[in-house]
Amino acid sequence: MARLPRLYAEGFAQLAQARFTHHADAVVRQSFSLQFADIGRWLRLALADTDTLLHGWVVTPSSLTLLATPGDETSLARSIQQVGRLLASRLHAGGVFEGRFHSTIAQPQRWLLPCLIWLERQPVREGLVTEADTWRWSSAGAHTGSVGASAVGLQPLADYWACGNTPFDRQAVYRRLLQEGNPPAENAQLQACLTGQWALGDDAFLSELSKLANRRVCPEKRGRPRKTVSALA
Repeated sequence: MARLPRLYAEGFAQLAQARFTHHADAVVRQSFSLQFADIGRWLRLALADTDTLLHGWVVTPSSLTLLATPGDETSLARSIQQVGRLLASRLHAGGVFEGRFHSTIAQPQRWLLPCLIWLERQPVREGLVTEADTWRWSSAGAHTGSVGASAVGLQPLADYWACGNTPFDRQAVYRRLLQEGNPPAENAQLQACLTGQWALGDDAFLSELSKLANRRVCPEKRGRPRKTVSALA
């Protein structure tokens, strides 16, 4: 069966994750402070070149993950490929990512904030830190107001702005949400859509998105189609 094109709908944010190969993972860990800082810088420059709005990002030894609104249908692919080429050149390696990156379009006002929280808690899930906003190579500190956090190139989500009327209020509310994390069931649904590269949202959202997206937004139902009344007559 032919591989589906990457899911895209103009103006909608996407959660995307590119996982490092085992070789790249091992080499990156050897001098991760330098590598991670450069990967973050390369990412922001590559996205800016494609008119893509960056809402959140994190790089860990396992993967590069971002939440962004692409400038066009190929923006994310071109940006991630550019980062991969620069890192491969640095490491004197071949491909540094495990095949194609995975992505999902998330429903605004329902799933975008959970996507951001899931993304920024990646270092906690990997056991690298106990508090997400202490990981220097992500957007978490920018959203919680931590000292030394880099907000260069970030375009805050409307869902994040809705956390409070002032920067202090937003940071305080988001800090609490980030510390708590998403419910396990939400994370499972999010990861399933990301891995399957399907849209993430309720039925009404999926129905509307299907009118705008470049391909179908959810898997087709399995099994044989039900017979209609006329077919049985």
